[in-house]
Amino acid sequence: MSVTDVPRPTVGPRDVLIEARAAGVNPVDHLIVKGFMSADPLTRPLVIGNEVAGVVAQIGAEVTSFAVGNEVFARVDPQVGGAFAEYVAVDQSLVALKPRDLSFEEAASLPLAGLTAWQALTEQTRVGPGARVLIHGGVGGVGSLAVQIARHLRAHVVATTSADSMEIVRKFGADQVIDYRTEQFDEVLTGLDVVFDTVGGPTQDRSFRVLRPGGTLVSIVPIADIDAKKTRWNVDARTFLMRPHGEQLAHLAGLVTAGELQPLLETVFPLAETARALQKVERGGARGKTVLTIPA
Repeated sequence: MSVTDVPRPTVGPRDVLIEARAAGVNPVDHLIVKGFMSADPLTRPLVIGNEVAGVVAQIGAEVTSFAVGNEVFARVDPQVGGAFAEYVAVDQSLVALKPRDLSFEEAASLPLAGLTAWQALTEQTRVGPGARVLIHGGVGGVGSLAVQIARHLRAHVVATTSADSMEIVRKFGADQVIDYRTEQFDEVLTGLDVVFDTVGGPTQDRSFRVLRPGGTLVSIVPIADIDAKKTRWNVDARTFLMRPHGEQLAHLAGLVTAGELQPLLETVFPLAETARALQKVERGGARGKTVLTIPA
């Protein structure tokens, strides 16, 4: 991949043209680069990127919710992409006003991970007051937001992480934090209502053991032999991909303003070093999100 000049996006009647100031980098981005997310050969040049924060530079004729000069953020249409660029055209239904308390870099780290966490806990399963919830990867981009959202929903929150990140996860609101390197979560937990899995592999397999009968495992990683596992453990299990949703993003912005949600930013790269940013995300083990900063 390379940084090059391409035409400015065409602005449709419902589009908001965002002059980007920052873009979030996600595992899906390096999978797209490698061709794993499409059965068809990629059309080149392909401008990738799935979440953006910036300033409205132009609006389409039918746009009523935003004005030129608004500071906004969005999870762009996954069929379109384009966030790793100076300008991004996004349908107004996917856009929300950026929280004033966040920098552009912080705001760009929120849409994909935040909507994933929100939809996992409020749509894929209905977490409410007193629910006992286990969140794997409590310091990751998705997991760190899921801990805070579960706390907002008044659940009893348990999270797994490494020893050097336990205090961060506690500050985010976890009632119990487990060091996955020294303690086996399935040996100390039982009878949970919900497990939100962001890890997959053996961690996902062992998670079935800690659910109560009728509990739910929600994962962003595919679950092998899902029907057999649901029957064996007498639980519900599902995997899902988040969808862009401007109203939900605006709700998350409100949680930020209320002091109930704070994105965790790990590393910021300039746009010219996008390849390095993708390599970092591919290695995994992140504490929070990786973001690109885009010069005005």
